[in-house]
Amino acid sequence: MATEAETPDNPRAKLVRGSIAGHLVRQTSPAVVGVAAIMSVGVIDAYFVGQLGANELAAISFIFPVITALQSLGVGVMVGINSVVSRALGEGDDERALARANLGLMLGLAAGIVLGLSLFALRQPLFALMQADAAILPLIDQYMLPYSLGFVLMMTMMGANGVLRGQGAAKSNTAVLVIYSIVNWVLDPLLITGAFGIEGFGVAGAAYATIGGWLVAIIAAFWLLERHDLPFRPSAVTKCRVGVQLKALTRVAGPAAFTNSINPAGLAILTSLLAAEGSAAVAGFGAGGRLQSFAVVPLLALSGSIGAIVGQNWGARQYDRARRALVQAGLFCLGYGLAAALVLYSLRGWFAGLFSDEAKTLEATSAYLAISVWGYAGYGVLIVVNGALNAIDRASNALALSISRVLLVMVPFAWLLRSALGTQAVYLAELAANLLGGLAAAAIAWWVLWKRPDEKTAGDA
Repeated sequence: MATEAETPDNPRAKLVRGSIAGHLVRQTSPAVVGVAAIMSVGVIDAYFVGQLGANELAAISFIFPVITALQSLGVGVMVGINSVVSRALGEGDDERALARANLGLMLGLAAGIVLGLSLFALRQPLFALMQADAAILPLIDQYMLPYSLGFVLMMTMMGANGVLRGQGAAKSNTAVLVIYSIVNWVLDPLLITGAFGIEGFGVAGAAYATIGGWLVAIIAAFWLLERHDLPFRPSAVTKCRVGVQLKALTRVAGPAAFTNSINPAGLAILTSLLAAEGSAAVAGFGAGGRLQSFAVVPLLALSGSIGAIVGQNWGARQYDRARRALVQAGLFCLGYGLAAALVLYSLRGWFAGLFSDEAKTLEATSAYLAISVWGYAGYGVLIVVNGALNAIDRASNALALSISRVLLVMVPFAWLLRSALGTQAVYLAELAANLLGGLAAAAIAWWVLWKRPDEKTAGDA
């Protein structure tokens, strides 16, 4: 095992020396701001769309798990770039890091084009399959039509952020997300409900605001890349074995994309199950889900920052440092998850009232928050372990864990108990999936990083 003195003398690998706790705080604190900003977009969208009516809010609730799954594909590309870039820097190979960074940017652009066109073609049958009723489908399409055509912008933004994250540029990564969010905040009231003499576009306005945010954020991201160690240089790709580096990138990015998207895909299935209970149940579930996404922001930020820390130290063969980082991150997940749950549970009625004043929607949102919040700690452990597994090129383990959580626990639980428990079966299914998923993640982390850190994992890192 390498000691700090034996690590590659590479000043660009900033995370292989110094305090682990300090790196976690410095990498995660800016990320909290960035993730909070990006999650607030969904909350603000729901607030302004909620002013339009119950059907519009229900439409956004159907849309939410789908666009979260799509955004998770972008997160997967970002995680893949983060992983391969951070490990190359940890190994002291700057040329390979630059090539991987630029190849990752090109991959994000290409994936965005393919996925956006696929979404455009499949948007209507997708939501019909989710049991959205005839009154809501046109409202959904108003949003999804521009969103699908602009989706390539989101994937490009995520690719650039992956390059920034991989080199430990946490503040720049955060700046990109904050810029995106601020633009969205400003455009939301103008484009959804209308203001200052500008007529709003209704539900479609939320999509237009998002696209505007992506566009400005991309400009900022590429400007920031030029001021760091790994700028946008497409010619760098020609100096490496493209096939080998593309394989290394997709080996993480592919499973990571599915890992991140499987949870919102599961939530989409739960939404379709709730559709039988009426639009108020769907609207309440959607509003509660957006509050939950905001509440777990520090956990999401930590799951993003852990990758660069574990990746650089694993690449530098500083295995004990990587393990300590994961342990400290896991303990934070437990403490914060329980504290956040207590706050949301205690104030669930007040939080529910932020989105709607209709009695049935308020009741559904409050009921969801009363149950689901107690799984936050387990969910935090799950996503942090997934971030670490992706960083050490064990993305397939993270994918298997996430698929098992959704397909073996969440969906069967909700399906089997729905007739007996109604809407509560869906809420309890999510709780069970988070608690059992967290326990399984801790066990897998112990097995992979402590009990059996095989030669392939260590050597390929």
